[in-house]
Amino acid sequence: MIIELTNTSSAEVASQALTARRSTGVASGLVMTLIVASTTRQYSDAFDAAQATAVEHPSRIIVVIEGSRERPTAMDAEIRVGEGTPGDMITLRLTGDLVGHGDSVVLPLLLPDLPVVAWWPGRGPELPGKDPIGALAQRRITDAANADDPIAALVARASGEYSGADTDLSWTRLTRWRALAASALDQCRLPVRSAIVEAAADNAPAELFAAWLDARLEVPVEVKSSMGPGLTAVRLQTEAGEVAVRRERTADAAFVIPGQPVRTAALGRRSAVALLSEELRRLDPDAVFAQALGRLAERAGR
Repeated sequence: MIIELTNTSSAEVASQALTARRSTGVASGLVMTLIVASTTRQYSDAFDAAQATAVEHPSRIIVVIEGSRERPTAMDAEIRVGEGTPGDMITLRLTGDLVGHGDSVVLPLLLPDLPVVAWWPGRGPELPGKDPIGALAQRRITDAANADDPIAALVARASGEYSGADTDLSWTRLTRWRALAASALDQCRLPVRSAIVEAAADNAPAELFAAWLDARLEVPVEVKSSMGPGLTAVRLQTEAGEVAVRRERTADAAFVIPGQPVRTAALGRRSAVALLSEELRRLDPDAVFAQALGRLAERAGR
């Protein structure tokens, strides 16, 4: 069911959403409210990604699109219930004086007693916790890859008033890399003397990966440019030789441990849906990310 409302209010949107859920017989069972702070240009991709995550995390998804301040003050809404969505999806289009004040129209639509997550699929705020919509959330997800200077965006986040509720998809992209590096060291069990991270130039996840290795191993870690795309290798130097994870093909990597045959490990590049779904599985502060972000700021100041 799709309901379209023109020049409406939050109270009317909430009432229509409740009526639609009752009329379609959709069970509740929602686990959170996901606020998507989007632009008109990003809307289609952001809508599809958020809807796909609802299969694993049934949610009320509120997509907020801010238009022109020069237009008359109004809010148009679209409500989708059913239509293959395990939850409900509400799109709010704001113009005029409502632009920059999305929190005022979103607040009445939050599900009571359930966590709130905010996601910026495009350029996120420098300090998400200070953003009006971000202030409503217990978990805030950004993606530095969309900034003009992704590395500088992460450094600014670390140097500013970082909140443990904040995370970034640049970090989420490293989950499998970190797991493979840790697994290799568990099997090698030799002290690491130094490390090299190889990636395309100005790659934010690579700098964050190097900062994580620096913080965990307390050894010199260098970032070197490669042909890409993205991260291509991590090389850990030990007295027995090089421990390495090297991307060989789009979805595979070579897993190298001294004294053992070279093996192949799955290391495909993941979609926005997969990354977002992973972040929605944990809503507690990520102390390891905070440590890596802090070390990134230290390295940038060297």
